[in-house]
Amino acid sequence: MARAERSDLLPRLAEVFREHGYEGASLSLISQATGLGKGSLYHFFPGGKEEMAQAVLAEIDGWFAAQVFRPLREANDADADAAVAAMFGTVAAYFRSGRRVCLVGALSLSDARDRFGERLRAYFAEWVVALSQALVRAGHPPETADALAEEVVGGIQGALVLARALDRTEVFERILAGLRDRCAIRP
Repeated sequence: MARAERSDLLPRLAEVFREHGYEGASLSLISQATGLGKGSLYHFFPGGKEEMAQAVLAEIDGWFAAQVFRPLREANDADADAAVAAMFGTVAAYFRSGRRVCLVGALSLSDARDRFGERLRAYFAEWVVALSQALVRAGHPPETADALAEEVVGGIQGALVLARALDRTEVFERILAGLRDRCAIRP
């Protein structure tokens, strides 16, 4: 890799962690994916594999904050229903219609949960709160918006697992369509 920048490495690191998990992501696999030797990796990430994973999680947080959470939070009452609907398209594209593992979800299910717990909790909590607030502005009753937001985020995560396990992207797309319908306000 010619003249690598730290930010250039993050997508490659993310894919190694997605495919092998935190514990399975050996420095050998990381080196192979990035094209960098151990010394260069430690130059960019002096804290080693843990710092690499933290940087990848920060990158994911930033992307979701800009592309998912902020649009949900900033939509006014008239646009909230459209913002919720748009979230499903954004999420489908990000997760490649169920072909891409949610790294945050995968780490939450592994032993790495203890190591990255606060960041993992914050990601899901922020998503649920932003979605719940948008659902209320779209016209859902406040007393049911939190539960619906949790159902949607949990449904998306479950759809990812099921679509990957069955190797059928249409399962992910169908479940997302059903969740989108549950969120839509009917006149």
